[in-house]
Amino acid sequence: MNIRRATPGDLTAVNKLLLQVLTVHHEGRPDLFKAGTKKYTDEELLAIFADDTRPVFVAEENGEVVGYAFCIFQQHMNNNILTDVKTLYIDDLCVDESKRGAHVGSTLYRYVLGFARECGCYNLTLNVWSCNESALRFYQRMGLTPQKIGMEQIL
Repeated sequence: MNIRRATPGDLTAVNKLLLQVLTVHHEGRPDLFKAGTKKYTDEELLAIFADDTRPVFVAEENGEVVGYAFCIFQQHMNNNILTDVKTLYIDDLCVDESKRGAHVGSTLYRYVLGFARECGCYNLTLNVWSCNESALRFYQRMGLTPQKIGMEQIL
């Protein structure tokens, strides 16, 4: 498996994976997530691919993109209450549904973790929807622990 930064040539494959993620979220929370839409336009994706503050990594096998990780560097400089630690936030991580269970996700996650260390990050963070129990279990197996808990009351 090869992991590298996403390029414009990955647009179609990344869009396919984004749709898979949207479907999981829509099925889990149809009250919040629309069906059949796109998280980003193609133009937005291409801009993200070129943005070094928002690196996107793809995992490929035999030239086929089988997973991705959208990342964002975060730092709260001179904040009144937060320290200036540098964080790599995983905004989205997806493995093609046909490749789940084949260690693509763990390989991709460990790559991103190493990247964060090399970039001098203090920590790596992400959010996971409570309706996505398989993702929650995956991240727990990767060693992540809750940092904060979002709560809601539907009115």
